[in-house]
Amino acid sequence: MPGAQDLLDQLTDDDALTAFLGAWRAGTLPKVAWTHAAHVAVCAAEAWPDEPLEALAARMKAGILAYNTAVGTANTPTSGYHETLTWFWCERVLAHRDAHPQATRLAAVRRAVEAYGEARGLHAASFDFDVVRDATARAVRVRPKA
Repeated sequence: MPGAQDLLDQLTDDDALTAFLGAWRAGTLPKVAWTHAAHVAVCAAEAWPDEPLEALAARMKAGILAYNTAVGTANTPTSGYHETLTWFWCERVLAHRDAHPQATRLAAVRRAVEAYGEARGLHAASFDFDVVRDATARAVRVRPKA
């Protein structure tokens, strides 16, 4: 499975980023390329330059649901879209964006992928249950522990 460095090697200029985002939105991005790093990249692109959290989470939800449908991934209580993890990562990407402002969307995406592209399990420290497998957390936003 491709990792963060593979995606960074691909996203070298604005045209490559535009093509990547276009393929994701069109549902033509290969399923194997829809990695954690790709989720972070799309989120960072959608967050730049100043998208607020609620709008970003709604945009990511709509996009992920549409992408999953296009590539045949079922959105069920046990697979596909995950509400809590989407909100979790939107919050992290926005906090990173705000702490490390970038002059361009490409730079913001690359910086977020560098920071979080391999951090797939980061959520585990924020929840005291298996959030990935929890059907309630998949369906509705559950906030991390304090």
